Amino acid sequence: MSATPALPALPVLQADCANCFALCCVALPFAKSNDFAVNKAAGTPCKNLQEDFRCGIHTRLRDKGFQGCTVFDCFGAGQQVSQTTFGGRDWRTHPGTAAAMYEVFPVMRQLHELLFYITEALTLPAAAPLHADLRRAQADTARWTAAEADALTGLDVGALRGSVNTLLLRASELARAKAPARKKNHRGADLMGARLAGADLRGANLRGAYLIAADLGGADLRLADLIGADFRDADLRGADLRGALFLTQPQLNAARGDAATKIPPTLVRPAHWTA
Repeated sequence: MSATPALPALPVLQADCANCFALCCVALPFAKSNDFAVNKAAGTPCKNLQEDFRCGIHTRLRDKGFQGCTVFDCFGAGQQVSQTTFGGRDWRTHPGTAAAMYEVFPVMRQLHELLFYITEALTLPAAAPLHADLRRAQADTARWTAAEADALTGLDVGALRGSVNTLLLRASELARAKAPARKKNHRGADLMGARLAGADLRGANLRGAYLIAADLGGADLRLADLIGADFRDADLRGADLRGALFLTQPQLNAARGDAATKIPPTLVRPAHWTA
């Protein structure tokens, strides 16, 4: 009987900007809007990027009109591409790496995001029947993060996301079944500006919901599935997000909250929230 392959070492799933070549500031495009003060094409360094790959206005991003930068998270993909895929060769001193590096970065970010969600799903006791399948998906995804650049650019990441998402949805259903409230289905719903203050959303499906500027003050979001929910400028003051499923730091950073907002212990209360 052949031995079961060991789980590949999982990459760090938290951004380490000191070991990244500012890939989010170069590889990705952005358009002038409420989130960004200027237009920038993909592959063009942001005007605020310094020679040492640091942001010149990092502590003043919101004041300078770059709120979009404060709600972006690569889940550790930046340092993985910089230090592992390209072995520490940066795009300034090795310009021949630039095009491939910029192409690989968005793929790697998706892989790291998937690993973030899979890792959380594995912490859910209710999803125990799926843990073996989740570990296999985790191992397969982790192997891709260590692949060569050419392999990564050829990866059908959409297909991988689809197969992993099937598992994550099943894990979510098992976990949300434990919620005592009636399970509301708002998957992909347009809830922009919705008045949901004090709403009982325990166990709700809010995957991909547009909650931009929604009033969720005092709402109960425990065990709600929040994958891909857009919380830009949403009011979370006094809301209860403890135990919310697949909540990320960028989602919190995009919202408004206060000292009364209850968040999972694995996340950090954003500095711009009110006292």
